[in-house]
Amino acid sequence: MTSAGFNVTSSLTLVGFSSMSGHSSLLFFVFLLVYLFVLFSDSLVIYIICSQRALHRPMFAFVASLLLNSLTASTLIYPKLLSDLLLSGAGLVQMSRTLCQCQGFLVSSLGGASFMLLSAMAFDRYLSICHPMHYAVLVTPAKVVLMLLLCWMLPAILGVVSTLLVSRLPICRAQLDKAYCDIYSIVSLSCGGGAAAQLSGISSLLNTAVIIFLPGAFILFSYARILFICLRRSRSFSSKALQTCLPHLLVFFNYSISVYLDLMLRRLQSNRESNTTLITSIVVLIIPTVLDPVVYGLKLKEVFTHVKRLLSCRRDG
Repeated sequence: MTSAGFNVTSSLTLVGFSSMSGHSSLLFFVFLLVYLFVLFSDSLVIYIICSQRALHRPMFAFVASLLLNSLTASTLIYPKLLSDLLLSGAGLVQMSRTLCQCQGFLVSSLGGASFMLLSAMAFDRYLSICHPMHYAVLVTPAKVVLMLLLCWMLPAILGVVSTLLVSRLPICRAQLDKAYCDIYSIVSLSCGGGAAAQLSGISSLLNTAVIIFLPGAFILFSYARILFICLRRSRSFSSKALQTCLPHLLVFFNYSISVYLDLMLRRLQSNRESNTTLITSIVVLIIPTVLDPVVYGLKLKEVFTHVKRLLSCRRDG
């Protein structure tokens, strides 16, 4: 596919699926199954946390918020991917620049919110394990709400700034070798050079530092402190503390792997490796959305108990 036939400044072409049009039916089936699984599993865990009064605690509020974040991202991205796969057989996977920028904003803000929520969980676990006598005073319902608002609002504000800066860039290429749009991909399509491009690059680095690397460093510091405290306590205390931290660590490493793959994806984009870029972008999308509800549904004992009870009741009924 070429960019001829439309204005490259107002329309973009997602060529990744077009290059794999022979497998579009299989990919459509896989994405549909993944999307249905994410909808069911995320909704199930969120419902259990909201409906069970015993789970109305700060840690589970953060878990439900993270899964809601994942569910929102999946609902905004998967249906578009499914429609693209249907169109890819005809080689017509196109998207307006405005819609691409909106999708890029959502990917950036929701991805950043996920890391912020994980850092809030790490802070909650740190206070609960290292300062249990002051936990009830330090982590009140009002403060939990404020932390949740910060986790969602800060990435959204930074995402708006980045999107506005990107919208001013002149686009010289219209072919995007990915399954979805993000801010960096739009920047990579620009003509390069100029103050606007440099400002967008600085904004992208600032966003990455503020909503990914700083929360990531804080998460590692918090769990390192928890591990240090556990090494000085009894075995039963350490076992219980580490058991509550394990699901959050698994999800954190899950997101960290996705970030690493995304950084590798940017390098592949610069080398114009279309098929590898597409496959990597699909993996980056699927890994967090699928594993999050699995980890929290199976590894959090309180949630898993209610999941088994709910599913067994439905099967018996």
